[in-house]
Amino acid sequence: MNRFDNYDDPRRRLLIQALGAGLFTSAVTDALAQGFSIFGSRPAKLPPGQSIYGLSGQVTVNDQIANLQTLIKPGDTVQTARNSEVVFVVNTHSMILRGDSKLQIEAPENTSASAIIAGLRMVTGRLLSVSRNSPMKVSTSTSTIGIRGTGFYVESDPELTYFCTCYGVTEVQATADPTSAETVAATNHDKPLYITSGANSGSNIRRAGFVNHTDQELSLIETLVGRRSPIVFSRDGYNAPRRTY
Repeated sequence: MNRFDNYDDPRRRLLIQALGAGLFTSAVTDALAQGFSIFGSRPAKLPPGQSIYGLSGQVTVNDQIANLQTLIKPGDTVQTARNSEVVFVVNTHSMILRGDSKLQIEAPENTSASAIIAGLRMVTGRLLSVSRNSPMKVSTSTSTIGIRGTGFYVESDPELTYFCTCYGVTEVQATADPTSAETVAATNHDKPLYITSGANSGSNIRRAGFVNHTDQELSLIETLVGRRSPIVFSRDGYNAPRRTY
């Protein structure tokens, strides 16, 4: 479980500082962004027909190597190798999938609406996501989480889930213990949680700290679907001490 706390590598710190310093107002050039192999261009709403904003390392969609022209839709499986990352959009949902992760995007049953996401299954790894007015379910090996239109961050291991409701309302439940359940209403990462499977009945959800995601990243992915994050962040917020709640 220690890997939940060690993701902050120097490349990401520099990129987040660049975002805070004004990437949204062109203070950082596209060439610099592309040089770090994360951002494909200056952040803006993606045009119709484009799913991937930027990727780094080895990323596959349905076991095929992805590039900036790859389309991602409900029913697809997105996977990243170690030290890889992909930033992408599906309909009104915008996401950053970290390295060494596997995400299944579930399509709704009995409908032909190909752009609608019914759920996200985090097989393993880390995901930051935003959506609005699009109820769905997020599932991991230890949790089932109802999303009502939210910014959230999730890390999934076989025996433990970390989940942060960055803003919005979520319904969190331990999969193996329905008596462990909480409704979280957050405006600014107010109640991160660990969800386990081996504790006593009613005790499989506990409080956690704030780790491995930033307000700047939330602003980035909201921008890709034409929205603003409700969280106002300071330019040096990424270097502040982690909150422990």
